Amino acid sequence: MKIVRLYTGNDGEAHFEEIEMEFGPMGTTETTQLQAATGIAFRRAPVGHVQDWHPAPRRQYVVTLSGQGEIEVGDGTVRRFGPGDVMLAEDTTGRGHITRVVGARPRLYATVPLREIREG
Repeated sequence: MKIVRLYTGNDGEAHFEEIEMEFGPMGTTETTQLQAATGIAFRRAPVGHVQDWHPAPRRQYVVTLSGQGEIEVGDGTVRRFGPGDVMLAEDTTGRGHITRVVGARPRLYATVPLREIREG
């Protein structure tokens, strides 16, 4: 399964990359490695909602449940996210990205903040 990672490059701009989620056996199903999270929040944004340039507030998964959103990064690349799409938002520094709700329905999505990794 591929998901989209949104990260800040050395140029201070947000960029996209696709990353592969690794699955391993778990009984009769498969699972990814467990990741530490701090909770989950559900959000609803109205049709036409635009959030101008902003970095992600923290490392978090963003899972679109219904409706559609677009994310634009500094080089003008735009990616559309619909139901079932998963993004790992890690562009916590720099200019960030623009978020838009597109289509005829509000966007319902879940954010899952990841626990900070502390070294030392």
